[in-house]
Amino acid sequence: MANTHQRGACVALYLMHSDTLTAETLTPPPSRSQLEKRVLRLAWPVIGENLLQTMLGVVDTILVASLGAVALAGVGAALQVIFVTTAALSALSVGVAVLVAQAYGGGKLAEASAVARQGLLWSILIGLPLTAIGLPLTPALIDLFGLAPDVSQVGIDYLAVTMSTITTLTMMYLIGGVLRGVGDSRTPMLVTAFANVVNVIASAALIFGWLGLPALGAVGSAWGSVIARLIGAALLVGVLWYGRNGVRAGGGGMWWPRIGVLRDVLRIGMPAALEEVLVIGAIASLTPVVATLGTVPLAAHRVAINVLSLSFLPGIGFGLAATALVGQAIGAQRPAEANAVAMIALRWTIIWMGGLGVLFLIFAEGLVSIFNRDPQLVADGAAAVRVVALTQPAWALTFAIGGALRGLGDTLSPLAISGTAIWVCVALALVIVTWWAPALWGVWLAFLIVGPFEAAMFWRVWRRRFTILTR
Repeated sequence: MANTHQRGACVALYLMHSDTLTAETLTPPPSRSQLEKRVLRLAWPVIGENLLQTMLGVVDTILVASLGAVALAGVGAALQVIFVTTAALSALSVGVAVLVAQAYGGGKLAEASAVARQGLLWSILIGLPLTAIGLPLTPALIDLFGLAPDVSQVGIDYLAVTMSTITTLTMMYLIGGVLRGVGDSRTPMLVTAFANVVNVIASAALIFGWLGLPALGAVGSAWGSVIARLIGAALLVGVLWYGRNGVRAGGGGMWWPRIGVLRDVLRIGMPAALEEVLVIGAIASLTPVVATLGTVPLAAHRVAINVLSLSFLPGIGFGLAATALVGQAIGAQRPAEANAVAMIALRWTIIWMGGLGVLFLIFAEGLVSIFNRDPQLVADGAAAVRVVALTQPAWALTFAIGGALRGLGDTLSPLAISGTAIWVCVALALVIVTWWAPALWGVWLAFLIVGPFEAAMFWRVWRRRFTILTR
């Protein structure tokens, strides 16, 4: 479930340094300790930024949870739609990040600036019509989840506000990818941190009516997030307008849309975006299954997702580090180094995700109660968290080895394996809840059953690819 725009950023990092690969082939291969430092140096900034982005959602959930289970369940359903939408649009951010990095690595600053400019333009040209189409469909989209009327209304109100400014979220992803592609990873993290602060203040004020503002309830959380993202997007546009490392959107140049650039962007970004859509769409499709259990389990389901998303952060970071460094090793014709990088990333991912899994097993009730202290919600959420905590080692392998496969240039295998596995989980969850265990933990049991098989498929594909490389 890794964030696709971050994955594209690490691919961009590889491409940005592609000019140095020929020189590296003439130097002695790095030691294992040097490789370990490279993996950690690439992984930690990604983990930090994703943690900030995750905390934005966590804060929203905590604030909304104080309004009760109905508000929490309604907002959770709306966010499922938003996640699928942004995953589809992430093709723009991935493609633009890679193309900018290619041009920047070749010293073609004018071309990199033109691609960044086209990315901004196309994010608007695609985002605005999508909003115009999506707003009238908001009630129908929420109805797909089969929610109770009061829960459904909260979801409709929240989704309508957020959908109206979906373009700003896409622009934040896109510009962040461009900046990382030209070597500036600090600015996106700082802007994300500032957006978090704005979100906390604006959401709390609009939910509860503080600072003289109207008390909007759950929809106030949507307005708070919109305000934070608007400010964040404006700051990033300003940064890109004046430029970083010679690449800038301002200073003249063509603003007329170029179909050729869009075609190249989508060619690079669509496979990664399709994988995200399949995974997030499957997670969203679990909502109607959970909804059959009642409003409280549905709210607990949302809380469990927030808690468990924290365990994905090391997987995302080390998986993206593997993508970049395996790509560099293959470009330098060092397959043994590529395998060493993959194993280092895998070891650290298992250590961190496995460690978090142990903490989840021990402190499940305490973690869930941070969001809501309803006894039934805490019990349901804690049981779900404990079941999925056991899946962490298997998921660690899918993150690390999936990232390594992308470094080899194999994006179809992760798409096929993860896309199939997640939908098998959905089908199995429906069977478990319907005929065996009608409880929230039964839904998540499907992931515990399927996870090892998914990990085994990733491992098998990696060993086969590595064997071919070393022949």
